[in-house]
Amino acid sequence: MNDSPARLPLRTAAAVKLGNLSSTLSQKMGLGAGGMIGGRVALKLDPQALNRLTQGRRVAVVTGTNGKTTSTMMLARAVGALGEVATNHSGANMPDGHVTALSKQPDAPYAVLECDEAYFPAVAGASNPSVAVILNLSRDQLDRVGEVRTIERSLRDAVNKLQNCTIIANCDDVMVTSAAWNAPKVVWVATGTGWHHDSASCPRCGNPIRWQGEHWHCTGCDLARPHPNWITADEAMITPEHQKLELRLTLPGKFNQANAVMASAAAHAMGVTAEEAVRRLRGVSNVSGRYRTIQRNGRSARLLLSKNPAGWSETLTVVKEANHPAVLVINAQEADGRDLSWLWDVPFERLQGRTVIASGERATDLAVRLTYAEVQHTIVPDPLKAIDQMPQGAVEVIANYTAFRDLNARAAADE
Repeated sequence: MNDSPARLPLRTAAAVKLGNLSSTLSQKMGLGAGGMIGGRVALKLDPQALNRLTQGRRVAVVTGTNGKTTSTMMLARAVGALGEVATNHSGANMPDGHVTALSKQPDAPYAVLECDEAYFPAVAGASNPSVAVILNLSRDQLDRVGEVRTIERSLRDAVNKLQNCTIIANCDDVMVTSAAWNAPKVVWVATGTGWHHDSASCPRCGNPIRWQGEHWHCTGCDLARPHPNWITADEAMITPEHQKLELRLTLPGKFNQANAVMASAAAHAMGVTAEEAVRRLRGVSNVSGRYRTIQRNGRSARLLLSKNPAGWSETLTVVKEANHPAVLVINAQEADGRDLSWLWDVPFERLQGRTVIASGERATDLAVRLTYAEVQHTIVPDPLKAIDQMPQGAVEVIANYTAFRDLNARAAADE
């Protein structure tokens, strides 16, 4: 039997109880979903709450720059084949959110935790995970997270200390490979990652990385693409036993195929068969509002979240498949990162020739970038009004973090 608040040390049990009360009050007062405040209160009262709440459970931690929320939901769904799973499915991915999620399901024998990459060392140290998933590493909110190589070194140090943990690592990402290179136990996954702009040089020795097709190696040290145990194929995956399984996902895009294979490899390490994992992943269709479609005045608008250059590049690949009009929504609040220089690294040129509206609090900054990309566009700061100005039919809406959050909330209120 696992720990529960009734069997926790008195201080932890009291901290959890008061934290849950704070979370409930936050929800009832309309101050938020309560995913953070409850854990924050509990950790203030007992700084060891995360460690004590994870004792007696098998824990998986999912981190990386892009795809954390989707991969966490996929992994939690797959591990559900084994028993009840506690997970921070709302995306509250710092220790506050972890404590809240764990305290809501104190008897769940499994936990799958999405973790902000900057907090991974602390969370991994406190939770003693059985499995850690490192999806990818690229530039993201430089004014908050910091330079990607600093994050890589931090993850590398943390991973090397996890003696009883299986690391599920993306071997097509140079930064991830470096972080997991010396880990005691690694399962390598080939994802077909297409974003290489943050790894032109080796994070270990600084020499150039040379690519030859899907293979890569450092020209100055022994860091090189490992032989993958799991492989992402075209709408399928190949297991370590060389079995090919069709994915048939509901979620769009090659990046979600990669997320699915990473989640399947992690679930397999937790004891789930590959066949059962894939069967469960096919049912994932809506991840915290991502990919949902809203109907508005004759427009069918698909909502897509993208937060940084690598994420936008993948999303633009998805929307390129259909030549639908696009509303691009950019904010620059604290949760987004105040620095918008990353817009110049997004390949907006792919939108040339289609109807585009720049929207959001920083629509004019986006408009400047679109002008240089030679994308014809108009500016409509309110994203709902922007959707209304599109031709009737399908519309793609791509937004960064707070813009996506706010748009989702407004759309839900109008339903």
